[in-house]
Amino acid sequence: MKLSSALVQRTLDQFDAQPIPETHPAIPQLNKLFGEHTFFLGGRGLHVVETVDATDADGATGKVVKLADWKDAEHTSLLPCDPEDTDIVVLLDDTKAPPDSAS
Repeated sequence: MKLSSALVQRTLDQFDAQPIPETHPAIPQLNKLFGEHTFFLGGRGLHVVETVDATDADGATGKVVKLADWKDAEHTSLLPCDPEDTDIVVLLDDTKAPPDSAS
């Protein structure tokens, strides 16, 4: 899914990664391979955020999905992998309480 600037910032507040700018020359190829997304590079590779529940129309919660692993320790190239759900869930709607907060 494509994220607005505000949602990118909200994601970065909860997930240690860097967004790939839309102007980066790799974006057309990434879109061709994985679809239209906001892509993030983190310590474990290339990631996107997908809504957790397709019936959740406001997209309040997203999960981080890994699409590629770093090929080398220097993080200079990526090796695509089968999409892999991570255990990272990001709260996209700031009006909702985080899932683990006490009421």
